[in-house]
Amino acid sequence: MSQADEIFIGMCRDILENGTSTEGEKVRPHWEDGTKAYTIKKFGVVNRYDLSKEFPIMTLRRTALKSATDEMLWIWQRKSNNIRDLNSHIWDEWADEDGSIGKAYGYQMGVKHAYKEGMMDQVDRVIYDLKNNPFSRRIMTNIYVHQDLHEMNLYPCAYSMTFNVTQKKGAERLTLNAILNQRSQDVLTANNWNVVQYAVLVHMLAQVCDMEVGELVHVIADAHIYDRHVPMVRELIERTPYPAPAFYLNPEVKDFYRFTRDDVRVENYVTGEQIKDIPVAI
Repeated sequence: MSQADEIFIGMCRDILENGTSTEGEKVRPHWEDGTKAYTIKKFGVVNRYDLSKEFPIMTLRRTALKSATDEMLWIWQRKSNNIRDLNSHIWDEWADEDGSIGKAYGYQMGVKHAYKEGMMDQVDRVIYDLKNNPFSRRIMTNIYVHQDLHEMNLYPCAYSMTFNVTQKKGAERLTLNAILNQRSQDVLTANNWNVVQYAVLVHMLAQVCDMEVGELVHVIADAHIYDRHVPMVRELIERTPYPAPAFYLNPEVKDFYRFTRDDVRVENYVTGEQIKDIPVAI
């Protein structure tokens, strides 16, 4: 069983057995037919993934590594808020007629800020500090900008990354660790997707900063399973998991802005069947 499968199964069982329901409460999400989308939820879920041991991609069903990576690069590298710069259709629901999702996600990553060292956006600031001041406790990003929320078509779910560098005894290179903070997560549709894309980000940043990968800690304020997803989740967590695949990142790339989705792959990736026609709450 892979680390990602073990964590996912345990989290889902905890939500189903010990979570609280929003049924009958005032909620924003709804199904395509207009019915309110209620959830079973847990507050303050914390999952730890040791990236030095294995890549946290689940095997219970397939996670689309390249598509997840492409979305992460859309935000962190291309710093875009336009779905026409994305190679999938997962954001179509929230885009306007021009393809924009407003001042959300990649838009915030591209905003330049004044520092003592000069003008930089958040991504460039992270890379600068990792290379020049790796033991700083101030290496982080935040895209939940209150003054711009009214111009975002969807408030950010995964909104903050905090990076922390450690030195293992006897190791020649430093170790890069990170915390992903998420205010809300639809566990069935997005959990492993988010874990995978931010694990890839840690691998990429570690490589360009000449570091080893360490831990990815995923903090979810509201981890929920939608009412129409419960039967699917129950079936999914009863499946037989497989060993984690091997992760490959193109070792020739040393500049974060030169990575593409084709620079990542997993080898010997055996999975269960994909779940089709998952309804998405909007």
